[in-house]
Amino acid sequence: MTTTAIAVQGLRKSYGSKTVLDDVDLTVNSGTVTALLGPNGAGKTTTVHILSTLVRPDAGTLTVAGCDVSRDPDGVRAAIGLTGQFSAVDGLLTGEENLLLMARLRHLGAKRSKARVAELLEQFDLVEAARKPLATYSGGMRRRLDLAMTLVATPSVIFLDEPTTGLDPRSRHTMWDIVRGLVAEGTTVLLTTQHLEEADQLADHIAVLDGGRIVADGTPDELKSLVPGGHIRLRFADAAALDAAARLLDGSARDESGLALTVPSAGGVHALRAMLGRLDAAHLEVDDLSIHTPDLDDVFFALTGTKESSGRVDTKGTES
Repeated sequence: MTTTAIAVQGLRKSYGSKTVLDDVDLTVNSGTVTALLGPNGAGKTTTVHILSTLVRPDAGTLTVAGCDVSRDPDGVRAAIGLTGQFSAVDGLLTGEENLLLMARLRHLGAKRSKARVAELLEQFDLVEAARKPLATYSGGMRRRLDLAMTLVATPSVIFLDEPTTGLDPRSRHTMWDIVRGLVAEGTTVLLTTQHLEEADQLADHIAVLDGGRIVADGTPDELKSLVPGGHIRLRFADAAALDAAARLLDGSARDESGLALTVPSAGGVHALRAMLGRLDAAHLEVDDLSIHTPDLDDVFFALTGTKESSGRVDTKGTES
């Protein structure tokens, strides 16, 4: 049975005359990754700070792990872990000392603290660096240590606020693998990111936040289906084949120099098979074929940064 780990209804937050969050609704199922995707200033970090009890909401009903954020903040704090945008480790301590300090703050007790720290050092591949000063740690190692500290008390829900900012591609992929492993063990993750590939790689569900409002939400594939622009590009051996194919395939765009046609398509095997069947029946051979489907870059640019629409687009393509 699917259970809800995070539930947000009617969340509002303003600072003076500036509205940061405007009637935000969000549901995150247990054991999944939900990504909050949006440009700078969209309200992503403010949402995380409110859900983690660092900032009080102006209005709305919010629960995390079954605890009301406003009425039971201690219950929320006991259930969550938070990794912010910037490293929160103490540079004067070693990696092991940082973890032991967090274990003490979480009241794990001496024996349990030592065992838990050893587990985390092993899990995050920090055993060899455990007793070295943080000045010797790379950016990726610091971020792994950040996340390890978040997990000292084994939270059921973790908030990752742009966790791979500033990391090189290899370190970013390492962090993705760690997050996947946590989710496989049942942890719920709310991730904020501007890395579109990161959202595509990790998220079961994506909510697009812009100007303090959720402008669209759904699975990555559902969001991509909202954006037009999918097409199939066909290249032919000569101009005669190109002409014949253009007459056969209505709505196609010609590239004379490349001897190619661009055919609008929503994608899918059936559409591709039907088109190739028509070409085959006309005895037209295709030299090369490529398929383009909208990606999260297309979704991001289509749904954020404009003032033309203030409505929320659902995954059926309607606006509310």
